[in-house]
Amino acid sequence: MTAPIAVRRLPAGTYGAACAEAFADLCRRAEAPNLHMAPAAVAAALSFGISANDVVVLAAQEEGDDRLLGLWALRRTRNLNSGFAPVLAAPLVSLYEVSSAPVLDREHARDAAAALILAIVEAPDLPKVLKLPLLPMAGSVFTAFEAALVATSSSIATFERWQRPMLIPEAGDDAERYLRRALGQGYKKRMQQHRQLEKAGTLSYQRHRGAGAIAALEDFLALEAAGWKGRGGTALASLADDGAYIRKIVGNFAATDAIRVDLLRLDGRPIAGGLLLDFAGQSHFLKIAYDEGHARLSPGRALAIEMLRADFTAGRPFRLDSGAGDKVDPSAYPWGERQQMANAIVALADSSTALPRLAAAARMRLRGWRDRSPR
Repeated sequence: MTAPIAVRRLPAGTYGAACAEAFADLCRRAEAPNLHMAPAAVAAALSFGISANDVVVLAAQEEGDDRLLGLWALRRTRNLNSGFAPVLAAPLVSLYEVSSAPVLDREHARDAAAALILAIVEAPDLPKVLKLPLLPMAGSVFTAFEAALVATSSSIATFERWQRPMLIPEAGDDAERYLRRALGQGYKKRMQQHRQLEKAGTLSYQRHRGAGAIAALEDFLALEAAGWKGRGGTALASLADDGAYIRKIVGNFAATDAIRVDLLRLDGRPIAGGLLLDFAGQSHFLKIAYDEGHARLSPGRALAIEMLRADFTAGRPFRLDSGAGDKVDPSAYPWGERQQMANAIVALADSSTALPRLAAAARMRLRGWRDRSPR
């Protein structure tokens, strides 16, 4: 018989080095490690201007056991996107993060999810509405989350839904076998394109970690700024707060070897780059950039091909999450698996979500109108 699971709230300001190893250990036991819940990510969010008083870190543990069984970092907020109703939102900085889900021990996922949800329901000072714009809608974590909602008479409504490209190898795969399956009828054309890029000069791929990632980040930022984002003023190098936040993320995660910058160079010059969180056998993109001067040869896809070749060569278990949003064409990636994603709003214990749902519906209509408007 297992001990009951208790949930405690960790002060955001002190959820740091003391919890880093416990969180890393949880990720190794989790089906879906979400590094946006890590102490390094919370510290970066605080540097981005989010108040420590608005951050709610919930840790689930069996009584008498120091091991984490679940962890969820959420943010108290009240703004236009919530219809000006108070909500708990995850992730803390959704513009550069890829998942709203808690991190759950795979063997205790249902109990840990139930404890986390119940802790919010019973807390007198916490909003009873969850805004989760990047929620994976399939897998063991969602199954546990859904069961916890049923147990607490809670409900979930979804708005934008999309298919996020993933790389999830099958047993016996190598790079060639995987690419043939993932690219299907487009395999011949895509690989011809890749060979043309290889013939254009000396093509080299390198993965930078630790202090190397901090240095390589500057090459990545320069590459992004040289393209349309730079011309439009939306590149990270053009946005002081956003650029500082990304540098903080990279610096914090580099200290625990949980971030990397992958660069594809042609004749020594970066033509594509990826910024990825990477830990416990799972990687996901934060940002990607490429040289528009070589757009005809798809340098972004070429980078992805070299990445998966490197992972298969390493011979270790791995998964890769593209982090792609709902406006991204999945066929742009050479990865064959798909994760169902949604912008979700949760009403805990029959609470009202009228205002957040109205705001989400208005946002969908506005985006639809904008997409139909002539550019």
